[in-house]
Amino acid sequence: MDEIKQNGEEKNAPTPAQKTELTVEEKLAEAEKQRDEYLAGWQRAKADFLNYKKDEGKRFEDLIRFANEDILEELIGVLDSFDLGLAALEKAGPVEKGVYMVRSKLDNVLKQRGLEILSVKIGDKFDPSLSEAMVEIESEQPVGTILEIIESGYKLRDKILRPARVKVSKGKG
Repeated sequence: MDEIKQNGEEKNAPTPAQKTELTVEEKLAEAEKQRDEYLAGWQRAKADFLNYKKDEGKRFEDLIRFANEDILEELIGVLDSFDLGLAALEKAGPVEKGVYMVRSKLDNVLKQRGLEILSVKIGDKFDPSLSEAMVEIESEQPVGTILEIIESGYKLRDKILRPARVKVSKGKG
């Protein structure tokens, strides 16, 4: 009775058990598809979280690195005053040596915190990323040569807090 005749041919009719097998196979395929979708979603969420974690870590690092930026910018003015005072000293007595030692210790503390003097020297070619030309003076030096450093420039790690303020040659007049 399991066989049905159609057009002279015999065919096997699917039994209820075979219908169930197809349904189970379909369900399995659907479950596998759903599993793959969930896995892909989870992997995207994990990647997003790792990127977020990396970005937040960098922001926190930057916050720590530049947390003292304001106070260091204010101390630059104190360093300028120190330099003016040291330039005015004529004798090399014990008091003067003491002032130089204090300045040296202050420089070391600030360097440990990441503050450095920009490497701008007299005779260097003017670089607008490191220096600010305050005055142009006629001289024998080539155009754009630094003639005098009015105020030192400073950087905090890789960020320039203040460019060096310089006098620059404008060549022969």
